[in-house]
Amino acid sequence: MSNTESGPSKDKPASEGDAAALDELRRRIDELDQRLVALLNQRAEVVVEIGRLKRDSNVPIYAPHREAAVLAKVLTASRGPLPARTIEGIYRELMSGSFALERPLRIGYLGPPGTFSHAAATAQFGSSVEFDDVHAIGAVFDAVRRGHVDYGVVPIENSTGGGITESLDAFLESAGELSIYAEVLISIRHNLLANCAPGEVRRIHSKPEIFAQCRRWLADQYPNARQLAASSSSQAVQTAVEEIERDPGCGAAAIGSELAGQIYGANLLYADIEDNPQNVTRFFVVARETAQPTGDDKTSMMFRTADTPGALVKVLSVFDRAEINLTHIDKRPSRRTNWDYTFFIDAVGHRDDPNLAYAIREAGAHCRDLAVLGSYPRAKRVL
Repeated sequence: MSNTESGPSKDKPASEGDAAALDELRRRIDELDQRLVALLNQRAEVVVEIGRLKRDSNVPIYAPHREAAVLAKVLTASRGPLPARTIEGIYRELMSGSFALERPLRIGYLGPPGTFSHAAATAQFGSSVEFDDVHAIGAVFDAVRRGHVDYGVVPIENSTGGGITESLDAFLESAGELSIYAEVLISIRHNLLANCAPGEVRRIHSKPEIFAQCRRWLADQYPNARQLAASSSSQAVQTAVEEIERDPGCGAAAIGSELAGQIYGANLLYADIEDNPQNVTRFFVVARETAQPTGDDKTSMMFRTADTPGALVKVLSVFDRAEINLTHIDKRPSRRTNWDYTFFIDAVGHRDDPNLAYAIREAGAHCRDLAVLGSYPRAKRVL
């Protein structure tokens, strides 16, 4: 037998063997899927009973300390190969479905749909809850205060642009009425979206802050394109889509989230165009209730110092002596007297921890007023 005759006969059994092995692996996946579905429904039956007990005892449906405990347990139990980020995403969506079984939650966020606030709300609460978009950060606080939504998601700080002044001002107005309930970290990925070819782009819509975060990329790729300010990245995408529909040759594009492109039907031309790939925005979940300790928490507070020399140093020294780590400090005009400021700080620990509780009491002695905005589980990873 010649080599040309023997070659195919040797290859054929190997090919048949691969096909058989593939079929067997697919059969195993089908069996595992059946078991997974059965287990998920068993879990759902327990969730329904938990929901009944919560309603009867008026316990909040969403409990950040319990969420943190569940995620910690499943991530510890996982031995791979699925990465922790994937496991967490699966369980967040699973918990979202559980909320719907217990009692549908309504989440308010800074709209319109497709903003990074919308992306943060979806990443935190999953897709099985109800979302309400409102058109100002202060309106998110107001919706939570009035009970129109269960929780609100608001941006508080960007790693590139710093503190979000609208959110800080909203806390000035709502201190004592609402509490920070959870912390969410979202990786900000800016994308050039358009329904025209990349070479046809002549005008780009987005928020001024987003243009600033993509300045170098835009200077290199589109130095002659007009930059048109929009009230939100979602509005920018909507405008670009509408302009192209009216005038296909206008070259309109927008910088926004991938979610906005999906919602409004804009094609992705370039992904990840931000100058700083470590661009992260921190969001707070605000609520009418307070979060229980988890053992790994943060506490946010705001205060006005007494009008005496060294007052701010005295306040900060209290936390230093108590060995409390302060992870963030910001300030805003108090809105009471010119050149009078309210300071915002984040401290590691829960307000019920003895050391932190003592430091808060001692610091208050050096302040005109001091308010704890909330203690909440510290975010473990960027979503």
